[in-house]
Amino acid sequence: MKKVKNILSIYDLTSKEIWAIIQSAIKLKKQKKSKFQLKGKTIGLIFEKPSTRTMVSFSVAMCQEDGTPLVLDLKKLQTTRGESIYDTAKVLSRYLDAIIIRAFKHSSIEEFAKYSSKPVINALTDLEHPLQILADLMTIIEKYKIKNLKELCKLKISFVGDANNVANSWLAVSAVLGLNFLLLGPNNYAPKKELLEKALRIGKKTKANINISNDIEDIKRSDVVYTDVWISMGEEKESVERHKAFLKYQVNDNLLSKANKNCIVLHCLPAVRGEEITASVMQKQEDNIFEEAENRLHIHKATMIYLIK
Repeated sequence: MKKVKNILSIYDLTSKEIWAIIQSAIKLKKQKKSKFQLKGKTIGLIFEKPSTRTMVSFSVAMCQEDGTPLVLDLKKLQTTRGESIYDTAKVLSRYLDAIIIRAFKHSSIEEFAKYSSKPVINALTDLEHPLQILADLMTIIEKYKIKNLKELCKLKISFVGDANNVANSWLAVSAVLGLNFLLLGPNNYAPKKELLEKALRIGKKTKANINISNDIEDIKRSDVVYTDVWISMGEEKESVERHKAFLKYQVNDNLLSKANKNCIVLHCLPAVRGEEITASVMQKQEDNIFEEAENRLHIHKATMIYLIK
């Protein structure tokens, strides 16, 4: 029996797979007419958390390739009455060609994938947001006209803010691809020790240059400055404390003046203008940021074609 390929983490993909999916997405984006590569295929979308870009882009991606997306309302599934993940995974994988899950706990999708006979894709958990990072990389490759991985590794990519799930995936992809990556933020919100150690261990083999800093001056020579909200879903009670901690790490004109002159700014959205990023920077960089959002569609399409075609 063929082993099921899941994407629960960036670490589930090799550097060749990451590059191939991104290049496929770029080709799909340029394609004027669909080849309907997912005709007859059906995916299920199970979301514990709110979603705009992920839910819509997965659904549209399937429709454009003549497949069918089913948005499964978590409140109407039997899991609300106590049905186990084991039973749910066993049944749904007999109906569907892939299951896309956005969950609070990463362990929930790991358990689901353990019992599913069809691919499971992480659409965001408390630990990682892998396909977001593929769309981010696609955007960087397009903007800087990158031709190969060697050229990509020459860029300095800086993530400013909380070491959240997006930052964790950036650490992971930097390690796998051998990128030049800086995670800049308060010491109290640095990545967990085990996650950093794993990235550094793998990054040593790929000659990645991964740095963690709380010094704003380290943003210098950055080609890409990336940020995300200070308060992720489920952290609302920490609002006051987080605002104080992250205030000096706001992506504003002063911070960007320290980076390279033609540096691009990316944000995975939704953004809170006036907090992690100023309204003026959002406005100046919106072509990059909304292109990044659009690229979710193409990455999701390319990923599903790779997994279930």
